[in-house]
Amino acid sequence: LVMVFYGSNGKSNPVSMENKVEHQAKNQITYDIHLPSDLGMLYKVRLGLQSLEDGIVQLSLHHLKMQNTSTLDTFSLTINKTLPLPLNGDRWIEFPVEWPLKEALSVVTYHLTVFSRNILSERNLVHMTACIYGTHGDTGNRSLLWSLQNVQQEEDNESFLVTVDAVELGELDKVVLLISSKTDCKLDIQKLHLKEAVKEHPIYVFEVNEVFSVDANKPEIQREIPVSFVVRGDKQKNDRDDNLLREGSQARHLTEYTIQVYTGDKRGAGTDANVYIILFGNEDKSEVFQLSQSLEHQDPFERGKVDTFKIKTKKLGSLHSIEIGHDGKGF
Repeated sequence: LVMVFYGSNGKSNPVSMENKVEHQAKNQITYDIHLPSDLGMLYKVRLGLQSLEDGIVQLSLHHLKMQNTSTLDTFSLTINKTLPLPLNGDRWIEFPVEWPLKEALSVVTYHLTVFSRNILSERNLVHMTACIYGTHGDTGNRSLLWSLQNVQQEEDNESFLVTVDAVELGELDKVVLLISSKTDCKLDIQKLHLKEAVKEHPIYVFEVNEVFSVDANKPEIQREIPVSFVVRGDKQKNDRDDNLLREGSQARHLTEYTIQVYTGDKRGAGTDANVYIILFGNEDKSEVFQLSQSLEHQDPFERGKVDTFKIKTKKLGSLHSIEIGHDGKGF
């Protein structure tokens, strides 16, 4: 079992769970692992099986709980999946980490369409994986030739569809292909199309146009393919225009509140934690606002200081209460 942790400042090396068992009970194993402190805020975990070369090994995962032993921040998730996944043989699953007061990313199904000339005839001998990169990290190496869908074959061209489930990647920028084979062969790959399964656009196009000479006795071929262009589609432009109009309409109905926070003048009264507030009225309650941009001080909530914040929210009616607190971070 291997895990990769993604943070706001990068990702960890694969962390093998071998020899890390601290405590084992019936159907439950606790690991003690040490991550680099410079990862920043964790936002995603990829979890998988290192290798299946010694035969098909199955692992049923029911629940995962993760706790930072310094801050006691805790994340818990019900998984209920078996690796490798039965539909596409994927040895990896990934999930977003959701911390208090932090909006988590969502899990997205991506459709990767491969256009080639001869991969289908060689698929039983060839091993090919793709790692997709975006502004929110990468998918790790995912198998492309396990379970193919929408197979199209013509005289000189062929295409097939691969599904990849991953935490949303943001704007896509490159794909890294890894190709190896049990026998010498040549693979003619033309291009890759990549998009979210539930959306028609945008379609990210990766032009390859290369014949790969694969030697069974040589290391696997690695090729980095940057995005060539993006097909946005008219619908996306229209949706953007609609959103702008909607946001403009909503802005006209927002109410601005000025909040002043008086921090006590006693030793230890200030905080470096992230402070939040929720307003309650007789018609509605506001969303959670983090009070971070003080009008007076760059470092708010210092002992004996007053900080002013301005927020805009929907119509709440007459205010009757607030909730204010912090996440316990820092001093």
